[in-house]
Formats: sequence, C-alpha cells, structure tokens
Amino acid sequence: MCALLQRMPCVTVRFIESSRLPTRWGEFDIHGFEDPSVNKEHVVLTMGEVSGDEPLLARVHSECLTGDAMFSMRCDCGSQLQAALEAIAKEGRGALFYLRQEGRGIGLVNKIKAYKLQDAGADTVEANERLGFGADMRDYSILQPMIEHLGVREIRLMTNNPRKVAALEELGVKVVERIALHTDSNPHNEKYLQTKAGKLGHMIAGENQ
Repeated sequence: MCALLQRMPCVTVRFIESSRLPTRWGEFDIHGFEDPSVNKEHVVLTMGEVSGDEPLLARVHSECLTGDAMFSMRCDCGSQLQAALEAIAKEGRGALFYLRQEGRGIGLVNKIKAYKLQDAGADTVEANERLGFGADMRDYSILQPMIEHLGVREIRLMTNNPRKVAALEELGVKVVERIALHTDSNPHNEKYLQTKAGKLGHMIAGENQ
C-alpha cells in the first residue's frame, strides 16, 4: 500500500543489477536501482559483506554534479564523497548510498539558478526559498528498498546532518553511531558551511557542537 492516511509516500524504487567497480580506493560492488515513477536511477557502492548483525559503516550521499564530478569549491560534497569511500575502503566493509537528489532535491538547473542568487548575496536556504522551494526537498524514504535488498540492519553513519539519522531510524535502521565527516573549508564555501550549521542544524566543526 503506497500511502497510509496520505502520510507515507509511494516508494517505487526497485533493484536492477550489480557489478564490480574498481576505484582508486579499492574494488567495490555497485548496485543499480531505478525509480520509474520519477525516471531516476540510484546506486549503492558496497565493500565486503554488508548484511548481518554487525553495524555497517555507511554514508548517505546526495548527488552533487558540480561538487562530485566538476570539483566545485562552493560546497563540501565532493570531498565528503571521497572521504567516505576512503574510510569504507580502509575498513574493508561498508556502503555508500548515492541518491539522485541534486541540489537538495531541486534539480541541477534550479541549483544553478540558486547559485546565481547566492552570487548576489543570498545564502543557500534563502536562494531555495526565493525560487519557491523548501530549504531541503530531499526524500530519504527512497532508501527503504535499497536497505532491504542489501539486508542492512544497523549502521555507523558518516554524516553531519541529524536529519539523515532521524530518517534512517524512521525506516527501521538502527544508527548506533554518528561519525562526523569534516573536510577542509575554503573562501568559496565558508558561507555555505555556516548556513548548514546555522539554519539546517548540521553538526559542523566549530558550529553547533
């Protein structure tokens, strides 16, 4: 049943296929999922045996084309992605959930529009709101089929975002530990990081400790 009293979203994500994925940090398995209701695809990168009772080192990462693939210094997304993969490889066991929710859920072109507003002085929250969006439009309920497919029960979550912890626990996944994921700031992302801490509640070093 997709909806319960119209409070639960309809999640149509389904597993498609898996293969190996060699990376600079080691060999992962990549698991492909698709959501035909919104024509989006998501992936999970895993290393080692991820099912079972032992808490799994994990990262829930939302797509950021500019940061992940184009090395933008306006955010910390790319550096967090790399740090998470490196940590998983070092441990030899873990999972990275890569969700296609660009720009905190507003999409790539709208993110570029938001960047333009930020160039004129708005912070990331103000820019989203001026475009008619919420501060954070991401839906973490899409994780449910991925988690169930992989058999993940307990995790040690690499995140600074308390909303991700709450979302996973609502899905029945026990978050036994939150591991801070701090990377270097620079002159281009200082305001971005301050807004994350001040307006979105992210637990960033030096803020909201």
